[in-house]
Amino acid sequence: MSKEISLATVKQHNKATDLWVVINNKVYDVTKFRLEHPGGEDSLVEVAGRDATKDFNDVGHSSEAREMLKKYYIGDLAAADIPKKSAISCRNAALALGAAFLGITLVYVLRRGLAKN
Repeated sequence: MSKEISLATVKQHNKATDLWVVINNKVYDVTKFRLEHPGGEDSLVEVAGRDATKDFNDVGHSSEAREMLKKYYIGDLAAADIPKKSAISCRNAALALGAAFLGITLVYVLRRGLAKN
């Protein structure tokens, strides 16, 4: 079983000499990697002590980089600190699917009606 680490704890490790980040709800201690980082030390220090998932994904890291990350894994973000998907997002997705279904149905009905004429 992996260790759970709170976001408050991660936030305490926010310096170049003590650098933790969260990526995809996993916590990594990348202190020793910062000088080797191809993007430079500053890019890691900039996200130190916080959730860097968006930053990590936006760069488009290679599968090799994702593999290297495993060696710095120290635990999972505490369940209480994992952002919940909001009900509004689910509702919007349901509305979009419903609208798409209605649109497809309307096209089908119109084509059948035109084919009969």
